[in-house]
Amino acid sequence: MEYLDFELPIKELEEQLDKCELIGKESEVDVTESCKNIEKKLLKTKKEIYKNLTAWQRVQLSRHPNRPYTLDHITALAGNTFMELHGDRTVKDDKAMIGGLGKIGDQSFMFIGQQKGYNTKTRQYRNFGMSNPEGYRKALRLMKMAEKFGIPVVTLLDTPGAYPGLEAEERGQGEAIARNILEMTRLKTPIITIVIGEGASGGAVGIGVGDVVYMMENTWYSVISPESCSSILWRSWEHKEQAAEALKLTAEDMKKQKLIDGIIKEPLGGAHYDRETAFKEVEKTILEAYDKLKKLSTTELVKKRMEKYAKMGEFKG
Repeated sequence: MEYLDFELPIKELEEQLDKCELIGKESEVDVTESCKNIEKKLLKTKKEIYKNLTAWQRVQLSRHPNRPYTLDHITALAGNTFMELHGDRTVKDDKAMIGGLGKIGDQSFMFIGQQKGYNTKTRQYRNFGMSNPEGYRKALRLMKMAEKFGIPVVTLLDTPGAYPGLEAEERGQGEAIARNILEMTRLKTPIITIVIGEGASGGAVGIGVGDVVYMMENTWYSVISPESCSSILWRSWEHKEQAAEALKLTAEDMKKQKLIDGIIKEPLGGAHYDRETAFKEVEKTILEAYDKLKKLSTTELVKKRMEKYAKMGEFKG
């Protein structure tokens, strides 16, 4: 397990607990009471740390190397029913954007999301979760396929942003994202969107126009990352913590501003501490959301979705 800087007190207590349990196994000394005391202290420390997280600490948790990525969620949700589909039928297959058909129970879904890598090799292969235009065009192709067959769409957001390279701009990065936003607003099938990690800029919004949008507890969603915001305003990354607070990018902030529909609770310490529980919460959220959306007619569905986004940013003076 890797620990973030603010988690070091937890690391120390977990190491103490491991040593205590080892002594109990390797010797005849009864250390049961000592281990129980450390366990109590560990639980108390965890609760104190995780209930008072700053916006920047949430950002750090969303990027935790052990945090489950899109494919982890899809595998847990759909198991061996998932069939990945490739290519945008124009340029190539974007490895940062994945999608395909899968089932949760008896219900089919079109799963689409950004995929990051687990090590240097896979991070390069997945382009660090940053999609090129062909990734967004592939996503749109799959959404249109889902619409044709009346299959609901589930999008899982986890990206530091769309790929900013020259070749991406040459192939129409801005147009591809804008086209997705336009087409998603009028797609005639339910769209359930969940931020499972980083939700940065147009890279996330390009597959994030949902009938319902949820954020996992330790994720963020914003037009810009705290580091980039800091570098623009202060010409340095040193003010990233201040930028994170000002951007109001946490799930709680987004819910208060009515930009998302709900927050998915995570296990104490984050989704990586208890993956199975996190996966079950995501599954429960998807099924509950679909249960409500499937009752709407196509016309009502599209109308409500358009109204939802038209209301955002409205203020009465």
